[in-house]
Amino acid sequence: QVQLVESGGGLVQPGGSLRLSCAASGSISRINVMRWYRQGSGKQRELVAAISSGGTTNYADSVKGRFTMSRDNAKNTMYLQMNTLRPEDTAVYFCNAETVYAMVYWGKGTRVTVSS
Repeated sequence: QVQLVESGGGLVQPGGSLRLSCAASGSISRINVMRWYRQGSGKQRELVAAISSGGTTNYADSVKGRFTMSRDNAKNTMYLQMNTLRPEDTAVYFCNAETVYAMVYWGKGTRVTVSS
């Protein structure tokens, strides 16, 4: 089992920044890939970014150049640095972890609102 807890969401003005965190606990040694998803109101959940155990990252086209994903294995924490935020980035952001056994775990999400 893996438990994931997101934090860092909030209200920010367009052009601002936020850093989301995802703290992992439990069978963390089995985690292979970690991902951030988001779901806007009335929209489907979409993949924002992913990071492999080796540190390779991939981003959705909509956030490339603005968002940076990283992981601190010593702290069992994953981060999503979000810069130059836009109103369309408004969503609930979810942390996702996939183990080497292809088990997938989700956090409960943290809300990000970009508005003036």
